[in-house]
Amino acid sequence: MTYQETIQYLYSQLPLFTRDGPSAYKEDLTNTIALCQTIGNPQNKFKSIHIAGTNGKGSTSHMLAAILQTAGYKTGLYTSPHLKDFRERIRINGAMISEIEVITFVESNKGSFEQIRPSFFEMTVALAFDIFAREQVDIAIIEVGLGGKLDSTNIITPLLSVITNIGWDHMDILGNTLPLIAAQKAGIIKHKVPVVIGEYQEETAEVFINKASDENAPICFASKNWEILNSVVSGQETNAEEGKTNFHYIEDNQQYLEIAFESTNSTFNLNNNSEGRIKINQLKLDLTGTYQLKNIKTVLSAVEELKAQRFAISDDNLLDALCNVKKLTGLHGRWEVLSKAPLTICDTGHNPDGIEEVLKSIAGIPYQRLHFVMGMVNDKDSSKILQLLPKNAIYYFCKPNIPRGLDAEVLKQKAVSFGIIGEAYPTVKAALKAAQQNAKVNDLVFAGGSTFVVAELV
Repeated sequence: MTYQETIQYLYSQLPLFTRDGPSAYKEDLTNTIALCQTIGNPQNKFKSIHIAGTNGKGSTSHMLAAILQTAGYKTGLYTSPHLKDFRERIRINGAMISEIEVITFVESNKGSFEQIRPSFFEMTVALAFDIFAREQVDIAIIEVGLGGKLDSTNIITPLLSVITNIGWDHMDILGNTLPLIAAQKAGIIKHKVPVVIGEYQEETAEVFINKASDENAPICFASKNWEILNSVVSGQETNAEEGKTNFHYIEDNQQYLEIAFESTNSTFNLNNNSEGRIKINQLKLDLTGTYQLKNIKTVLSAVEELKAQRFAISDDNLLDALCNVKKLTGLHGRWEVLSKAPLTICDTGHNPDGIEEVLKSIAGIPYQRLHFVMGMVNDKDSSKILQLLPKNAIYYFCKPNIPRGLDAEVLKQKAVSFGIIGEAYPTVKAALKAAQQNAKVNDLVFAGGSTFVVAELV
């Protein structure tokens, strides 16, 4: 098969969550275990870090990968979903795997596929594990696809587990309360494997503490380990005379989030060797959404644990990596500037907590009028998101080009009941074009609501 034929086979032959939604989700690990057994259990042949969470796991995964490869480790990175190319899901030192590797794996294992009938995601996980083992990576960052306990990635025994936070998403699968959702995420906590929980949340903390206790796993909450003293976006200036903040973008449209922080020593118990602690108190991050202030705490606590496990990561490695995450790992779609005239930004935030963080970032940008390009998928609870959106923006509703995409007219009508007014457009790009044409020089255009909206724009 050609590469395109191979990808079409992966997409069309077996259930795919992106296309089919919850019906593609399998509530056990039987298929993944069986498939990996047929290829020699590659997941046992490399070291790994396992990352789950409702929001932030993608950014956290890419930051850790950037840090480890900057420190000289051959680093695998498995994430999902992809934006443009299937191979974005599997990278080694930031480079996507080759097309021939995808073709060879599928052709070599077709017999097993027909016998086991794995899902698209199960096959993709097996492909990642197989390549990481054959390429003898020093360590692989493995991002959970959905949930944790029953996710196909959860057959690994990592050196470190990371759970970024808990929010409302996939309630039809994971549960309709935050503790129930947390219990699914906590399923990645393994016996005696340290776990970093990114955000301490009263409603879910006990779930993690109890699970860690049951597994005799050391646990810490990163949000209690670090305090952000201040932060600023590079190129942002305050005009004291006019009392306005002006936004300027440095070359290549690149922004940086400059963060000053300190460790909270009373709960800083990851590494008792003071010589191994991170000593820097200011860093620059090229991922600029305000929500990265939460993710960076998770990353720093994870790095401290890795250093305690004898990983050689210097403060210089940390500084260099964090200001070059996008270049090192190929990450896109996180508070990404698409154009400057008019200022147009997109973000993959797609659930209530993610949208709340997006709105915080929007609030930090001076503009006269907000033009909001909005699209969603049809199995999300749109009401939880629509009730958060500002009513004084101009909306451009669109349908992501996937079968699960919510019809733009349907979304438009739902939005009306929340006092949100706009027009429906046949495609994402048509909606963006209309927004940019209508926007004035000091307006802001934002595009989001779904990962699949962003995928059509970056």
